[in-house]
Amino acid sequence: MIRTFHHRDFRLDELIRLKRERGESVSAVLPAREVADTVGDIVDKLRSLGDLVDQIVVVDAASRDGTAAVAAAHGAEVHQESELMPEFGQALGKGDAMWRALAVVEGDLVVYLDADTRRFPRHFAIGMLGPLLAYDDVAFVKGFFRRPFTTDEGEERPLDGGRVTELCARPLLSAFYPELAGFVQPLAGEVAARRALLERIPFATGYAIETSMLLHVRDLVGVDAMVQVDLEERRNRHQPLPDLAPMAYAVLRVILERLRREGRLLDDHAPPLQTADGRLIQVEVVERPPFISLGAQRP
Repeated sequence: MIRTFHHRDFRLDELIRLKRERGESVSAVLPAREVADTVGDIVDKLRSLGDLVDQIVVVDAASRDGTAAVAAAHGAEVHQESELMPEFGQALGKGDAMWRALAVVEGDLVVYLDADTRRFPRHFAIGMLGPLLAYDDVAFVKGFFRRPFTTDEGEERPLDGGRVTELCARPLLSAFYPELAGFVQPLAGEVAARRALLERIPFATGYAIETSMLLHVRDLVGVDAMVQVDLEERRNRHQPLPDLAPMAYAVLRVILERLRREGRLLDDHAPPLQTADGRLIQVEVVERPPFISLGAQRP
């Protein structure tokens, strides 16, 4: 069983006290792509937490809607993803942005938060940081929530969000890595850990990051050091079903590659994804090396 907390288990004033006693600093990282309508509010909410969060980093994916300007105007430290660690070339999606952010984060604790959450509640950050500050045996925190789905007709279905999670990620983990199947939202972008841990694991690029991170952290610290926090509800844009196919295939590819590495799958066949309209999409799983292995490259 994955140890589970609720965000209400942690109070802002108590976490600030614990943070001061520990002498630890906190960085919040927001990978961002075309989120000018939500990123400003999220930065404002993080800044309203006072001494809990020391650094707010927005890593922008060359958004055309003004995301970077909005984030900067609200007080965030903004970087373009491909300008961080440029020797690795053009950034390859969200996982790459999360990895490259380690070049500029200063905090001992790092919390990653999705930048497209609407009506962002402050308790997302409080809940994610709580277990790291309150419990010495916690190394990694994953958030989970309910994701309402709104149909084209305006009907709201409380539990119909997270389609890739329920149809792909959770069944695969249940079948092959049942010790991780207790994570309610294995693909949630809300993650917190000590920077020292994040710098010791490889980061998969693109949509593969969340599944890959769970496996690498389990390998390094064990499931007992991994916990999850109930954040109640998250509202964000939902992608059309055809756009979810590459995400699902990336999750599948992570599991297949791990099974091959462990000798549980003998074939090495990785064909491109064929979509319903006949297109072929090559979904690659690229992993960036543990940041600590780069040595002097970190500023």
